[in-house]
Amino acid sequence: MRKQQSLRMRIALAPLRIIVPPPFPKRPQIQARRCLQVKKLRVALACSTKDGLRKEYAERFGALENDDEPPPPDFFAEGDDPATIESVAGAMRSAGHEVSILEGDSGFPAMLAKCNPDIVFNIAEGLFGDMRESFVPMTCERMGVPCTGSDPLALAICLRKSRAKEILAWRGVPVSPFRTFSPDDDIDISGLSFPLMVKPVSEGSSKGVFEDSFVEGRSEARRRIREKISKYRQPVIVEEYLPGDEYTVAVWGNGRDIEALPPVAIKFDQLPPQSKKIYSYEAKWIWDSEEKPLEIFECPAKVSAGLGKRIAATAVKACECLDIKDWCRVDIRLDREAVPNVIELNPLPGILPRPEQNSCFPKAARAAGYSYDQMINKVLSIACRRHGIA
Repeated sequence: MRKQQSLRMRIALAPLRIIVPPPFPKRPQIQARRCLQVKKLRVALACSTKDGLRKEYAERFGALENDDEPPPPDFFAEGDDPATIESVAGAMRSAGHEVSILEGDSGFPAMLAKCNPDIVFNIAEGLFGDMRESFVPMTCERMGVPCTGSDPLALAICLRKSRAKEILAWRGVPVSPFRTFSPDDDIDISGLSFPLMVKPVSEGSSKGVFEDSFVEGRSEARRRIREKISKYRQPVIVEEYLPGDEYTVAVWGNGRDIEALPPVAIKFDQLPPQSKKIYSYEAKWIWDSEEKPLEIFECPAKVSAGLGKRIAATAVKACECLDIKDWCRVDIRLDREAVPNVIELNPLPGILPRPEQNSCFPKAARAAGYSYDQMINKVLSIACRRHGIA
C-alpha cells in the first residue's frame, strides 16, 4: 500500500507515447462528421441478448424459477435489448453493409463459420468469469476473422478491475488505493481510509454497485464484502472513495489517430437528496428512466481548459497502458487534490441508441458532431483500417 500511495503522490502525466502499427500508413485528416470509407462488407454483429444471458444462466444453474437462491435483480443488466441490437445493425446496413446478428454464446463458433463474415462487430458481454467478454474475440482470433475492439487479453484485464488498476498504477496513472477479497480471505481493511466503495471485481453496467456499496465503518464494510461475494459469486474490490467530481470519457482510434471525445460530467445534485454521490445501479437504471430521464449528464462538461486536458490525457494514457483498440469509455473521478483518477475502463461501452436513454458514449459522439449511425460506422471503419480492410 505504501508503494501504491507513493506512486500516486509522484504521479504526473507523462507525454503520450504513441506507437503507430507498421502495416498502416498515417491517415489523412478528415472532417469531424465524416467516417472513413470502407468497401461494402459482410458483418457479423456479435451480441449478448438478455434472453441469451438467461439461457446461459439456466445451462449452468438450472431454470431461474427453480433456483433456491435467485440471482440479484441486476444480474442480467449487461444484456442488450432488441432495440439496441437492431439500431447497431441498422446503422451498418445504412452504410450498405450486409449484417448478420449472432448470439455470443456457446453456439457462436459454429454460427461464425457458417456466416463467414469479413469482420465481426463485437458488443457481446457474456455472463460468467473474467474471460466472458473475451470469448468472441478469442474465437475470432482462433478462426482468423477480424474483430472490432480490443483483443481477448485487454478485455479480460479491464474486466478484472484490480488487475487493471495494478497496471495503471505501475505505469503512473492515478488510481484510488484498493484491496481485493476472495471468499476464503480474512477481511483486513486496515490501511484503507473510509469511506470505501465495495463492488464485484469483474462486472460492468453498475452491476453490484448499489447505494449500499458506499460504506463508512469497518463492520458495515465486512458485512457488505461478504454479501457481494455471495451474491455475485466472485471476489470483490474495496477501494477508497474519491470525493471529487466524476467524468466519463469516450475514446476511439488507434496510434496517432487516437482521440478523446468531449467529456461527460455526472451531476450528482440531480439525484434524490438522500442518495450517495456515486453512479450506482439505482442512479443508472431506476431513478434515471427513459420515461423520466434525469438531467444527470453534462456534455461537454463545463470544466477549465486545463482540467479538460488533464482528464482527456488521463483517459488516453489509460487506454495506451492497457493496449485498448478502436474504442473505449474511461470512467474518471477527481481526488481531494483535483487529480483525475481512473475508476475503470469499459472497452465494450454501452451504446443505447436514444438520447433519452442517457448512454454516455453516444452522448459524447453527438457532442462531437456524429449521429448514432455515424458513430457505429466510425468504429467499424477504425477497426477495418487496423485490420487492413480497405
